[in-house]
Amino acid sequence: MILLILPLIVVWGIGAATGAPMRQRYVMMAVVTAIWAAMQFALPAGNPMRVDTEYLAQSFVGGGVIVAGIWGYRRLFGRIKARVTPDVQAPPRGFSGAELDRYARHVILREIGGVGQKALREAKVLVVGAGGLGSPALQYLAAAGVGTIGVIDDDTVEATNLQRQVIHTDAMIDVPKVHSAAQAMVAQNPYVTVRPYHRRLTADIASELIADYDLVVDGCDDFETRYLVNSVCAQAGVPLVAAALTQWEGQISVYDPARNAPCYACVFPEAPAAGLSATCAEAGVLGPLPGVVGAMMATEAVKVITGAGDPLRGRMMIYDALYAEVRVISAKRRGDCAVCGGLNTEAA
Repeated sequence: MILLILPLIVVWGIGAATGAPMRQRYVMMAVVTAIWAAMQFALPAGNPMRVDTEYLAQSFVGGGVIVAGIWGYRRLFGRIKARVTPDVQAPPRGFSGAELDRYARHVILREIGGVGQKALREAKVLVVGAGGLGSPALQYLAAAGVGTIGVIDDDTVEATNLQRQVIHTDAMIDVPKVHSAAQAMVAQNPYVTVRPYHRRLTADIASELIADYDLVVDGCDDFETRYLVNSVCAQAGVPLVAAALTQWEGQISVYDPARNAPCYACVFPEAPAAGLSATCAEAGVLGPLPGVVGAMMATEAVKVITGAGDPLRGRMMIYDALYAEVRVISAKRRGDCAVCGGLNTEAA
C-alpha cells in the first residue's frame, strides 16, 4: 500500500510547491494510480506482490470507473443545460466602463441583457406627478438607466409630503417638486437626462408633450388629469402605466389599446361623483404603500420598454397592504369605449 500512497504524496507535494492548478494535480494523481494498477496486472499470476495487492488494484480501478462516470455525466449534463439556457447577452456597445458596472445586474439578466439595457438608455418616459407614486417610480427609472425622463407637476414640496414622497428631503420644502426630483435623480444617476416641467398637465399641452415620449407613467392624484392622460395616450398609441392609492390599498395596470389592451376608460368609464373618493389628505395613506406600488410602476415600465416578461396589459393588480394580499383581475377592452372604441389595434 505504501508503494501507491508514497508516489501520490510526492506528486501532490510537487504540485503544491510549484503552484500547479488543482485540476492538474488530480490528473497527475490519476496517472500515477493508473500506472500502479497497470503494473499490478502486468505481474505474473501467483506473484506474491500481485496476490497481496490485487484487491487494492481492483478497488482503485473500480473507483476510477465510478469517478469517470460521474465526470462524464456532469460534462454531458452541463452541455445539455447550456443548450437549454440561453447565454448571457453581450454587454451593450457604446456604454462606458462605469455604466457597465452600474447596470451589470441588468445585463446579466437574460430577459434584459445588453439589448434591453440599450433600449432603456434610448427610451423616453414621461412621469405625471412627482408625489407619492411618482417619487419611487422616478427613482427606480433613473437608477435603471432610462435615458430621458420627463416629470410634470405644478406642486411644491411640503412637510406633509415627506412621510411617503421619498424622493424629496426636508431641505427641499417649498421647492418645486419637479426640481427636487430632478436633483435627486441626477445625483443617483448622472447618466440620465431629466426634463422637469413645473406646471399642471392641461389639455392645451398634453398632446404635444406626450407625443415626445415612448411611455407614460401616471401617478397623479386627480381624476381629471387621469382621464386626460389616458385619452391622449390612447390616441397617440403610447403605452400608459397608471396606478392609484387609497389608505392601505393600491392598484396598477398597463393601459395600451394600441396593442389590444383596454384603456383606463374601458375599466373606469366615469369618474366617481364629487365627494365619493377621498384624497390622501382626507382619508390618510400608509407611508410605505406608495413605495410598493410606485416600484411596481417602474417595474412595468422596464418590462414594456425591454419586452421582458408579461406586462399588466389587460390585467389589474390590487395590493392590500393591511392584510398582505395581492389579487390580479382581468380587464377587457370595450368596443363601445368613448376613448378607444374606434381605434385600430395590433396584437398584444
